[in-house]
Amino acid sequence: MTHGSGDGRGVDSHEANAREVVALDRAEAMRLLASVDHGRVVFTRDALPAIRAVNHLVDDGRVIVRTRLTATLSTAVRSATGSAVVVAYEADALDPQRRLGWSVVVTGLATTLTNSDHIANYEQRLRPWVNKVMDTVIAIEPEIVTGIRIVEPVAE
Repeated sequence: MTHGSGDGRGVDSHEANAREVVALDRAEAMRLLASVDHGRVVFTRDALPAIRAVNHLVDDGRVIVRTRLTATLSTAVRSATGSAVVVAYEADALDPQRRLGWSVVVTGLATTLTNSDHIANYEQRLRPWVNKVMDTVIAIEPEIVTGIRIVEPVAE
């Protein structure tokens, strides 16, 4: 469908509703990430990318997730050659009707926490969504933080 633009050219209705993408700085991206409680962690499983939906919290600049010792994510983090494994974490808040929102991706090193005080703290603050025992706490230290905000175009 085309609408007249007044200058003899047609304007596609899709283009008329197009949104702009604005890059976020690290501080704003981390603030937005902390404003939601769930996202998706990307890790390597059998040399291939795997993705799991998890709930999280942001504490002291790190993304904290709880999982099961036997879960594939826990296994991937524990079986890393070093003491950490590279993962990505993505969260967003998108409105499909208005086609507005934001998305943040952090990439960094994930480690299994072993300090019993830290584990107890996160067990109190981060409640699992599923009815399985979540006996492992993983911290992701963001090295690369990127984010975008999808906004309505500015009227000229």
